[in-house]
Amino acid sequence: MPKYPLKVLKGRGAQINPQNRFESLIRDTDPNIFLDEDFKAKNQFIEIKAKSIINKVDSPDVPMEYSMNPYQGCEHGCIYCYARSTHNYWGYSSGLDFESKIMVKTNAPELLEKKLKSRQWQGSPIMLSGNTDCYQPVEKKYKITRSLLEIFNRYGNPVGLITKNDLLLRDLDILKKLNEHNLVSVAVSINSIYEDIRLKLEPRTASYKKRLDMVKTLSNEGIPVVVLAAPIIPGLNDHGIMDLVKAVAEAGARDINHIIVRLNGDIAELFEDWLIKSYPDRSNKILNQIRSLHKGQLSDSEFKHRMRGSGQYADMIKQQFVVAKNRYLPKPQSFEYNRERFNQLRKPQLRLFD
Repeated sequence: MPKYPLKVLKGRGAQINPQNRFESLIRDTDPNIFLDEDFKAKNQFIEIKAKSIINKVDSPDVPMEYSMNPYQGCEHGCIYCYARSTHNYWGYSSGLDFESKIMVKTNAPELLEKKLKSRQWQGSPIMLSGNTDCYQPVEKKYKITRSLLEIFNRYGNPVGLITKNDLLLRDLDILKKLNEHNLVSVAVSINSIYEDIRLKLEPRTASYKKRLDMVKTLSNEGIPVVVLAAPIIPGLNDHGIMDLVKAVAEAGARDINHIIVRLNGDIAELFEDWLIKSYPDRSNKILNQIRSLHKGQLSDSEFKHRMRGSGQYADMIKQQFVVAKNRYLPKPQSFEYNRERFNQLRKPQLRLFD
């Protein structure tokens, strides 16, 4: 049974607010005790001035050197999101707080431009976003991601985007300009084609159909686009791998890569509560299968293994993708950023300081 056997909060991934591990005050995690109905239905947007915006990525599992996140917290409410635990650093819970208390870094464009103007900056590719979705719904109002793309284009700095929201197509005009000089690539996160799963797993994201349509639009425009099948969860979406790869190939994606689910920190408590409420008939089986992917644990922080898993079940999932790609995507296309454009545009600018 779930910790709190109450009705499911509609439109939310997390159903509880786990204790912030940095708090000394102990509070009840049940949202129904301290949240009224109006609060449950609304998100709060908190404007902040960030001190820095570019993060060095040291993980060998991530192919990008730097990342930046214009927002902290994410309205999408994906229950499995590894970034939930980072909300603790801001004084909030990784549960409902993560998807309802969103910090907006209003000075992100200013900080990015300052970084790109630095003599020490070498024009390395930067990923939007490495933590929370840069095209979550609040972007429609603030347009911070759009401003960032304009700066990337102005300075000729390469940029990669990861998103689950077709709001990205609003900025197709800038993406096309960046693409003229091989400065942009897009990764669209799609882990299934079955909408009934998405509605529970990723309640406020764009539908799978809209995401596939986005892949098709980008592909038709010649913009490099790949699909990230993340995460693959045994017993939930692993049965649809063949159908997913076929749909992705038909939409024109250059490649598809997968990531295995892992439930680090608070995410394990959140996911287990959600799973029992959403799929009570198979919750124990799914949890045990996840453990089989990570040497008997729900979590995994070991580089090179945490995203692919280990053991027989992980190998079975990997082989399904191999077979599917051989059938539907036999010739995946690679992409390399143009790292010279930044220096070409910067040289005349630097001469002004000589």
